[in-house]
Amino acid sequence: MTDSSPSTPRILPCPQCQKPVQWRTDNPWRPFCSERCKLIDFGDWAAENHRIPGGYDDEDM
Repeated sequence: MTDSSPSTPRILPCPQCQKPVQWRTDNPWRPFCSERCKLIDFGDWAAENHRIPGGYDDEDM
């Protein structure tokens, strides 16, 4: 049987720098490890370096 108690936070990699991050509700930058990584990711979205795949509809043009 595995221990999945809420007192043991999951550890996941930061999406930006891959540093291990504890997934806790008191982490204000979750899923990132820091405000810096969060802002770098936000900047990438603003600069259109990240995109959600999908085509354009005729109404979008």
